[in-house]
Amino acid sequence: MRNSSVFSSLKDISANYQHFLREVSEGQFQETPPIGGWSYSEVYSHIFDISILTLKEVDNCIKGEGKIKSTAFIVKVILFIGSFPPNAKYKVPKALVGRERKITKEAAAAFIQKFLEQLDIVYSQLHLADPALKTRHPRLGYLNASQWFRFMEIHLKHHLKQLKRIEKSF
Repeated sequence: MRNSSVFSSLKDISANYQHFLREVSEGQFQETPPIGGWSYSEVYSHIFDISILTLKEVDNCIKGEGKIKSTAFIVKVILFIGSFPPNAKYKVPKALVGRERKITKEAAAAFIQKFLEQLDIVYSQLHLADPALKTRHPRLGYLNASQWFRFMEIHLKHHLKQLKRIEKSF
């Protein structure tokens, strides 16, 4: 998938997160769902924190701070298909555990805005990245700038599905 398509998709997905945020009450945003797990608040904290960290990895690749490494075949398949394998359970990598926290709707809106601003900056420079240079993802191994960009799209979509599961549980 071309970076321009991924960029457009990231903008659309972010708009979905913004729309959902406007529709949910502050109380529901903070409430632990009946199915257990993260509240909407914790999902937003996680997804936009990780997305901003991902943009930093893209930027590292643009700046030439990566290594020349191969990408695992299964990771290439995930990036090509555009989703994680169905019915698989995923845990936050150890290095990122505990970063999610309950935030207010206002803080979530600010997080999204910060992400979108950084997304625009990084995307404008994405064409400068050497596709051979990669940085390490805690689960997927080494990714180049375009692969990180695609991962971000997949990850944001994955958590939209989680928001829908939470919504159905109330």
